[in-house]
Amino acid sequence: MATETSKDELLQLIKRFSAYLTVKMSNLFSFNTLDSRSVGAFAGLAVAIVFTWRLLRSSSGPHRRQPKPQAPTTSSSVVTTQPNAVSVPSMGVCSSSEDLGVQNVVDEFFQPVKPTLAQIVRQKLSEGRKVTCRLFEVVLEESSPEELQVVSQATVRSSVLEVLLEITRFCDLYLMERVLDDESEQKILAALENAGVFTSGGLVKDKVLFCSTETGRSSFVRQLEPDWHIDTNPEVLFQLARFIKYQLHVSPTRIERTAANVFSSPSLEQFFGCI
Repeated sequence: MATETSKDELLQLIKRFSAYLTVKMSNLFSFNTLDSRSVGAFAGLAVAIVFTWRLLRSSSGPHRRQPKPQAPTTSSSVVTTQPNAVSVPSMGVCSSSEDLGVQNVVDEFFQPVKPTLAQIVRQKLSEGRKVTCRLFEVVLEESSPEELQVVSQATVRSSVLEVLLEITRFCDLYLMERVLDDESEQKILAALENAGVFTSGGLVKDKVLFCSTETGRSSFVRQLEPDWHIDTNPEVLFQLARFIKYQLHVSPTRIERTAANVFSSPSLEQFFGCI
């Protein structure tokens, strides 16, 4: 009876592990190309499975062959069989302990693995390699060229910095904004440099573009032909919807989707699940 119960439990564990392995395989191969981290994670999982199996086999040890019962002929034989009768419950206790150990080991494999920010960025951008993004209200605290003129310096939003740097490592990123004078351009460049965007990421100053009108920003985007464009102006997004594969509308209020390829989020970092 105890053997059948152990077999049933082992069968259930194998089924659960197979389902888990199927999910992990689908997650690993959900991208068009596997990066080194995904390959390493898969290899590590395979090695862990092999070593766990060998550990479980060695811990169980060889099973003893049960002696055939013999009919008692003398009183001494009755006495010698008494310890055998007592040892049966102890074997059951040992088996339960081993089953509990197996359960604990397998449960560790079922712990959810949190994806890295790099994996999230690639997945959210659908492997897009070129991105254009406006600065006001997305990367900078300031919301307009007029507001930038009256402050002494521009300010990069601290909550978006980690995502921005990860995008620069994976994508060809271009930042752009409408400004009213050369001094505003220098404020923006100084803020990005102080935040470490030019040193920690893959962005260079030549990829920060300035124009004097909203139409100029639309022209920049169409010339660059990015996979993604990120903006806060719904009119610009509407005009570009026919030409750009994907767009992200950053808006604090939830709005109706203007096109199937236009997504929305309260902020850039929330789109990537960083808040």
